Amino acid sequence: MRKIKLYIAMSLNGKIARKGGEVDWLEAIPNPAQSDYGYEEFYKSIDATIMGKKTYNQIMSWGIDFPYTGKKNYVFTSNTELKNTEHVNFVSENHLDLINKIKKEEGKNIWLIGGGNLNSVLIEENLIDEMIVFVMPIVLPNGISLFDTFLTDKSIQLKSTKSYSSGVVQLVYSLKS
Repeated sequence: MRKIKLYIAMSLNGKIARKGGEVDWLEAIPNPAQSDYGYEEFYKSIDATIMGKKTYNQIMSWGIDFPYTGKKNYVFTSNTELKNTEHVNFVSENHLDLINKIKKEEGKNIWLIGGGNLNSVLIEENLIDEMIVFVMPIVLPNGISLFDTFLTDKSIQLKSTKSYSSGVVQLVYSLKS
């Protein structure tokens, strides 16, 4: 069965984006070694992405071509009027049913890109298999949390840590069953 992996950066105080969704602060983190923090290797290990509509809108606001071409991309939304594009399938109904279906399909892992609301829903439903979290050496005064809210405690198991010369710390967790 395919795994859903949350691969994400956050501030030391748990923010994945500013209040308006901006992630400009990531560029402010010095990276003298020009590390990609394992992104290229991770990207090769997935063939699908899942993200919320706000995250999709933020990516599209950067004025770049859609960055995940060649992957199957699902954008979860409540808007039933959106039409699929060449690169994106907009999903407005039966979100959890679809996730369970694609997890059972043949293929590589699935990247949960975020945001905080979708992360919360999927951890609550025990659908996240692994979390690869990069703690960035910055504190943001406000913003979007890694998890908005959820109702039950979730036990997670630390699999590994790695620190970078930039001050970034990578934490890899698996979710206990």
